[in-house]
Amino acid sequence: MKKLKVALMFGGKSVEHEVSLMSAKNIASALNKNKYEVIFIGIDKNGKWLKCNSDFKINKNLKEISLIGRNNIKSANQGDAHSIVVDVAFPILHGHYGEDGTIQGLLKMAGIPFVGPSILGSAMGFDKDVTKRLLTEAKIPNTKFLTFKKEDKIIFSNVKKFLSLPIIIKPANSGSSVGISKASNEKEFNEAVKYAFKFDNKIIIEKFLENKREIECAILGNEDPKASVCGEVITNTKHKFYSYEAKYFDPEGALCEIPAKISKSLQTKIQNLAVKTFKVLGLENMSRIDFFMDKKGNLFVNEVNTIPGFTNISMYPTLWKHSGISYSNLIDKIIELAINRYKKEEKLQTSYLKN
Repeated sequence: MKKLKVALMFGGKSVEHEVSLMSAKNIASALNKNKYEVIFIGIDKNGKWLKCNSDFKINKNLKEISLIGRNNIKSANQGDAHSIVVDVAFPILHGHYGEDGTIQGLLKMAGIPFVGPSILGSAMGFDKDVTKRLLTEAKIPNTKFLTFKKEDKIIFSNVKKFLSLPIIIKPANSGSSVGISKASNEKEFNEAVKYAFKFDNKIIIEKFLENKREIECAILGNEDPKASVCGEVITNTKHKFYSYEAKYFDPEGALCEIPAKISKSLQTKIQNLAVKTFKVLGLENMSRIDFFMDKKGNLFVNEVNTIPGFTNISMYPTLWKHSGISYSNLIDKIIELAINRYKKEEKLQTSYLKN
């Protein structure tokens, strides 16, 4: 059987560069070497594409490359040693230029099947403001919020009156809890707003839910998506919330309890809401949907992760492991879904004129 050439893309021009490297290492080790030939594509923090070795070291001494979809091979310069023909791309690029539709558009134009949601779903899922507006329109519960751009005048007293304290301030476009702060007074608020605007030109401000539970659900599929069992993130009390530090740098920052200790009926409700969210946002292939549950038992969609973490302790693969799909088989299914979507799109007519 001919091996599929998989371009494993990692790094990126993003504050989540290092998280991407951790995910890519785990994916590489889990890929079936009898099925796949892995091409290691590192993207440095300046946006250059470099062919790497399996050591995942991205440095300026590596050769810059370009990728070519197998269907476009005839258009490639056969003498160009920097061009690599691949069957499918696996962009494990978290954050900007990886989850926001940017790389998805580039791969689609290049005729390369790729893992994860397509252009529109990626862009809408990455923008928390757009996500919340669409969820509200679809009557999917989410926390009360306000949106501001950098040029807007933000008045603390007005925000306090509308949301009440404490509140959460976050960049509208970012992931892994980067740029997020909790504020309980005006001084903290002003500092949090300034901090969030370092990472995006648009921010959202939400009501902070006290004594909430954080429940997560993984989704897999294209036209008929399925939901995993639910898991719960229990954050260490020394952290104000599930922050970047709690996720990646503090080994005791949080406990992931899978399956979550919830009733069967509640799990079914969360799974149904997760699938509905996935469909409303036009997502495909894979995503993780994160929920809050307040002390009264009310559910709120917090956010979606269109390229969730794939480290050996990340929730997405772990949730599927507890649902009966091993890490290696999960990657097989994700790649298969990517190729199936590409084949379906290739059947669409691209010329109005009749031959």
